[in-house]
Amino acid sequence: MSGHHDDVRLGAGRPGSGQHPRGHEGSGGPGGEPGRLGEEPGRSGGATGRPAPARRALAVTASNRASAGVYADKGGPLLVAGLKALGFDADGPRVVPDGEPVREALEEAVAAGYAVVLTTGGTGISPTDRTPEVTRAVLDYEIPGIAEAIRAEGLAKVPTAALSRGVAGVAGRTLIVNLPGSTGGVKDGLAVLTRLLPHAVDQIHGGDHPAEPSPSVEPGAPHKTVGPSGGSRGDDPR
Repeated sequence: MSGHHDDVRLGAGRPGSGQHPRGHEGSGGPGGEPGRLGEEPGRSGGATGRPAPARRALAVTASNRASAGVYADKGGPLLVAGLKALGFDADGPRVVPDGEPVREALEEAVAAGYAVVLTTGGTGISPTDRTPEVTRAVLDYEIPGIAEAIRAEGLAKVPTAALSRGVAGVAGRTLIVNLPGSTGGVKDGLAVLTRLLPHAVDQIHGGDHPAEPSPSVEPGAPHKTVGPSGGSRGDDPR
């Protein structure tokens, strides 16, 4: 096991139970200050004008060999760096063996109130790749589009990306996303999550959809309407 990862001890989970608390609000930055509903990482703290505490996120590496110290974990540190770049207060990487230890780490993260947990490893088709199965055991519901977008991102570069079985979904108020074990797969996954993660977390915590910009109309310009033929015309009746 690499000597450079953090051994993150989480809250009082229930290893082996398959159960997790419902409705936990992700806590804020250091000190456990509660996060505010509907606020993205780094968003203004409302009437106080102070920045809201960053939501907490955790990186988990699933690897028998990395957890045994056979080689250094490379994907986990990439996840931590990516989460911090998105404004999260990121912990980890927590390196655990494949299978049940991954489920236990996820259950503990949900109990501890993390807003996001990203995993790397164990998503393939070898006999020891069980991350999708143990993740589903923790989730309340899946978000298939996230996993599909991550596979599509990798598939454009590497055909074997189609073999990744990673899933994504929500447990309580924790968004959990499986990424592949390769560093290239992690980078592809982060490229997708950079576009989705802040908004997804905001939605899970009660935020509203962002308002669409209204079309601009120059002062004095005639109002355009649609005629019977489908073309646009001005207000001047003819």
